[in-house]
Amino acid sequence: GAGETHAVSALIHAVQQLQKQQFQLRLHISSGDTKDVLDDLDKGLIDFGLVFGIFDKSKYDYIELPCKDTYGILMRKDSELAEKDVIVPEDLWDKPLICNRNSINHEDDIYKWLKRDQSEINIIATYNLLYNASIMVESGIGYAIALDNIINVTGDSKLCFRPLYPSLDARMSLVWKKYQIFSKAAEKYLIQMQKDLKK
Repeated sequence: GAGETHAVSALIHAVQQLQKQQFQLRLHISSGDTKDVLDDLDKGLIDFGLVFGIFDKSKYDYIELPCKDTYGILMRKDSELAEKDVIVPEDLWDKPLICNRNSINHEDDIYKWLKRDQSEINIIATYNLLYNASIMVESGIGYAIALDNIINVTGDSKLCFRPLYPSLDARMSLVWKKYQIFSKAAEKYLIQMQKDLKK
């Protein structure tokens, strides 16, 4: 299970390395946000999860990945904030915001960055996959707090992305249930991931 991030390439690289060693692995990636991924882990539907930020380390073993994603604002190219190079907290205090649903469920770094309590922010919609939020942004209903490198903002896209300032990054971890008994394939995959990350 994985959130939407370019860091999925690290998961795929481990599979490629095993395939080169003649292991016949099948990879199935289930996309979702941290809540989806951890729910699937708890139910035994997936072996591993790629998650952002905070999770219950008493329930899961994990490897922190060396990569990180950058938060910013996904907006229309014709919006007033699109003229800026970076977005500061004050820029968003009076704007309609579209947030990841995980931000709504607990104290989140986004609110610390905004320097506002959740009740003081105009959250008009939530999402769990950014593509759906990008459609809301394109329609003009709000600004999405999002991670970079997920939605195409080049060429004919009506959207653009501006990083937050001061910058806010999302750290990533590969997690699995404590005391998990792995299949041979999952065990080999974990060993390969650990090798890849030591390089």
